[in-house]
Amino acid sequence: MTDHNRRMVLAERPRGMVDEKTVRLELSPVPEPGPGQALLRVRYLSIDPTIRTWMDDRPGYLPPIGIGEVVRGGGIAEVLNSDTEAYRPGDLVFGMTGWQDYALAGAGAEAMQVVPPGISPGAALNVFGVNGMTAYYGLLDVGAMQQGATVVVSGAAGATGSIVGQIAKIKGADRVVGIAGTPEKCAWLTDELGFDAAVDYRHEDVAKALRRHCPQGIDLYFDNVGGDILDICLGQLAMRGTVVLCGAISAYNDTEAPKGPANLLNLIIKRGRMEGFIILDYLERFPAAQLELAGWLADGRLRHVEHVVAGLEQAPDALNLLFTGGNTGKVIVEL
Repeated sequence: MTDHNRRMVLAERPRGMVDEKTVRLELSPVPEPGPGQALLRVRYLSIDPTIRTWMDDRPGYLPPIGIGEVVRGGGIAEVLNSDTEAYRPGDLVFGMTGWQDYALAGAGAEAMQVVPPGISPGAALNVFGVNGMTAYYGLLDVGAMQQGATVVVSGAAGATGSIVGQIAKIKGADRVVGIAGTPEKCAWLTDELGFDAAVDYRHEDVAKALRRHCPQGIDLYFDNVGGDILDICLGQLAMRGTVVLCGAISAYNDTEAPKGPANLLNLIIKRGRMEGFIILDYLERFPAAQLELAGWLADGRLRHVEHVVAGLEQAPDALNLLFTGGNTGKVIVEL
């Protein structure tokens, strides 16, 4: 253990992509655990699009990160020493570690989830973490997907989207179409993950391709990107189709307010439904989803992949990968 804690703190609000001015590296003393607390050494950071939204000074489901505060984010850490039976030295735990080398765990807001033995850090952060939970409850609870449905997923080669498509097939969707940004990603979706088709939005006419792959319309669209692709899918909804609003990564770096979708009125014509959600609303139900996901992993029906970046200082670049399309699967920073 070193005698200092490296911390990536928010230096200024970003305009557009995160750059060298947005965050700075600071050294501070290693935190001292108090009664009922444990000292953690952070090993892996979970890089998620929502971190970028927390950097902006605007209302959200969590308060913005303050200037000078450690960048908020989930991670996996090792318990070094502990004053509580909840965490034992050597345990791996998952929770809001922040972008830093050391953190504290305790009760209440500081609570962490102990990672069960045999679960890899990648699986813990991806399938059993926020991404897997978002995919599971977004598709099955918010979207109420029915057997035989035609499902379209944007951001399909990312952590959440790749799991959404696989769960849809496991749960009996008739057709699952992913939208991704390269031929290689599209091939991965169909050849490795079992998607029925994939659309390369950078090189194909998305509207035309979706009409070809979904001739009867889209029963459920799982939206991770917003923008033009959301508008296209709204225009191709089947009768009583559903749109699940999970994220809008196409707009997170915009410096102007995004425009509303032009095809919104199609929800009226098709008697459709569009609903957003925040996965924190499902915290108490995580164990049930994790149990079912574990079964699918064990029998080989569910696959996951991680894009690992080395070094705390690389966390800002790792975050930008989510918006440039430079990743396949879950982005993780290994400290």
